Amino acid sequence: GSKNYKFVYKHFFNYMNGKCSIGDVTPEIANGYREYLLTTKSIRKKTKPKLNTNSALSYFDLFRTILTHAYKDKILTTNINDFVDSGKKEETERDFLSIEELVTLYETPCEDDVLKRVCLFSCLTGLRYSDIEKLIWGEIQTDGDTDTVIRFRQKKTGGVERMPISLEALELCGERGDASDIVFKGLIYANTQTYMKVWLVLAGITRRITFHCFRHTYATLQLEADTDIYTVSKMLGHRAIRTTQIYAHLLDKKKRDTTTKISLKRIKDIN
Repeated sequence: GSKNYKFVYKHFFNYMNGKCSIGDVTPEIANGYREYLLTTKSIRKKTKPKLNTNSALSYFDLFRTILTHAYKDKILTTNINDFVDSGKKEETERDFLSIEELVTLYETPCEDDVLKRVCLFSCLTGLRYSDIEKLIWGEIQTDGDTDTVIRFRQKKTGGVERMPISLEALELCGERGDASDIVFKGLIYANTQTYMKVWLVLAGITRRITFHCFRHTYATLQLEADTDIYTVSKMLGHRAIRTTQIYAHLLDKKKRDTTTKISLKRIKDIN
């Protein structure tokens, strides 16, 4: 989004001490900027931790996009990207809940009821926290007695989406308000670091689960239920099918892991 381009510019301004425009960029400057991003601190977070590798390289990808446009617009006489290494992103761990864990979580009380409903809503719809947080009742539309859809613009990609949701997902939204009213009133992000962790432990889930894992849960459970990958990709609002294929790989690994759970030798040893 435009906000990310703003951070790309701020980092570039700091890297060059404000003494370079896009038209002055050389391959050496571009490669140096990549290394700068990989070692610098975050601008957007108050605690200013070091940018993680994937965030740094995502910013650099946006910078390369700017360079491409600059070359096409003849601001640059050389296609700098021909001489620039984009860098390799790290594989991120994508944990998710099993259907049994999800049901247990649903049955377990949480001190923050709004947070609980939002977490379960993400599991049933695949929506990101940023999109759930800003969801208003005017974006939830019911066609007839049973079909309900959400029409919204993704905060991350800017894409306009039309997403059917289940009756259970709609029930988690609570009592309908005015069109401009926020659906999940009283949602506090900080509670994902406190109440959510306690809730997970009470449900017997002790491994590290972030809010984004609920989106992963939606994707993997849909694929596990034999929903085709193109439909899942569309529901998640992915622009490229390869992004969704990561979840298919997760399920393949899960299936491979099950092969060691039945062992003839182990049965023999027990007997």
